[in-house]
Amino acid sequence: MKQNKKFNSQAHKSLYRTVTKMVPAVLTALIATSLGFISLYTSPVPMIQDFGKMLTIGMIISFIVGVFILIPLLFTRDSFFFNKAAKNRSKKTDKSSRIENFLDGITKRVVALRWWIILIALITAGFGIWVDLDAKAETDVETFMPQDTQVLKDIHKLRDIVGTTDQVSIVFEGKDILSSSSLNWVDATTNEIEKEFSQVVVKSNSITEVFKKLNDGEIPTGSELKGLMNDIPDQQQKLLINESGTKGVITVGIKHLKAEPLKNFIDDLNQYLIDNQPDNMETMVTGKSVLDVEMVSGLTTGRYKMTLLGMALVFLGLLAVYRHPIKALIPLLPITLIIGWSGAVMYLAEISYTPLTATLGALIIGIGTEFTILIMERFYEERENGSSSIDAIRIANQKTGKSIFASAITTIGGFSALLVSDFVILSNFGMMTLINISLALFSTIVVMPAVLIILDRFVKTKPRIEKDTLVN
Repeated sequence: MKQNKKFNSQAHKSLYRTVTKMVPAVLTALIATSLGFISLYTSPVPMIQDFGKMLTIGMIISFIVGVFILIPLLFTRDSFFFNKAAKNRSKKTDKSSRIENFLDGITKRVVALRWWIILIALITAGFGIWVDLDAKAETDVETFMPQDTQVLKDIHKLRDIVGTTDQVSIVFEGKDILSSSSLNWVDATTNEIEKEFSQVVVKSNSITEVFKKLNDGEIPTGSELKGLMNDIPDQQQKLLINESGTKGVITVGIKHLKAEPLKNFIDDLNQYLIDNQPDNMETMVTGKSVLDVEMVSGLTTGRYKMTLLGMALVFLGLLAVYRHPIKALIPLLPITLIIGWSGAVMYLAEISYTPLTATLGALIIGIGTEFTILIMERFYEERENGSSSIDAIRIANQKTGKSIFASAITTIGGFSALLVSDFVILSNFGMMTLINISLALFSTIVVMPAVLIILDRFVKTKPRIEKDTLVN
């Protein structure tokens, strides 16, 4: 009966420490992680916005499940099945000690070499950020698909037969686009585009091409024009001109281009139309290819905005929690390094950004900040208990580092499933996520202790003696 009370009190002690120590730390990490994910909402790409929403919702649900389901289950296990729990605990003691000793050995070396570690980390991260500024973005849907699918083979076969499966549309607008001057401009533009951009344009078509086919190669005028308009089927007319005769379309079939050459072509085409546009006509280049170019712009410029905004939101959130600028900054410093390292990896591996990998900055901020906050919370808890800065970081890395290591391994295991996907966009995203989580783990275990030791002098910590009433 005495042994039962001992285990029962131990369960209550564990519950008390978990709720009062661990839950607030995890809640702070949740807030920071969610703020990092909120930056995805600023992306111009809707799928990335939805991805951010689902990540935020998933984090909140995970926290609720952990607090209101997992903790009660663990308390129930230790309270009512203490014999089995004690036996399992004793079997894991040696294994846990080996892991803790390993982490302690790493921490000792990190503390001794902290200035060298920070210097090397800054240099490598700076290189990564520099090369990432010129990183390429890939939005060609065909490169995302399994390359041996029949659908993709059919597209290539059709392209070989007709010369193109891609096109842009030139929308022109005026008060009367069926006037002689307007039709002459449309006809000239339709023909000149093929000559001006002969390396890209395969075939162009407009209402004047239809007129010429029905009128022996000549553009009709007056009553002849009205008669031909009546001969053209309504469905065909709607493809090239509206009912009121104020808007028309020149369809331009083009070769299949990668993102950067496509952007250059559209820019050149826009400039050509500006230089050759009549006073009574307005033009605009549109179509799916233009949307692809806009997506490239959104990925190459929007991802920097998302990353910077995410870091700013996390800093402000931590500043509101800790009310100390240095404590709010410390968890973000290792994360900044990870962003640079990730860019270096993508550059060296020649991996282009996609709509999924463009979210990596926010993911790094979210996942990495969670790790660094937990280490920092345990570090300052030990400092408040009277430990020196070196002893505090050794204990934090031993105890909390072990849990972070386990969390990172399970997360890596989950994302590893993406590697076997036939879709290149998913497999690349999975691979880069694994790399970034590994970098986050490395930065937390190796760089974070160095940062804490160096900046600890700027954070005044008052030692206190903790009194646990449940123990007494």
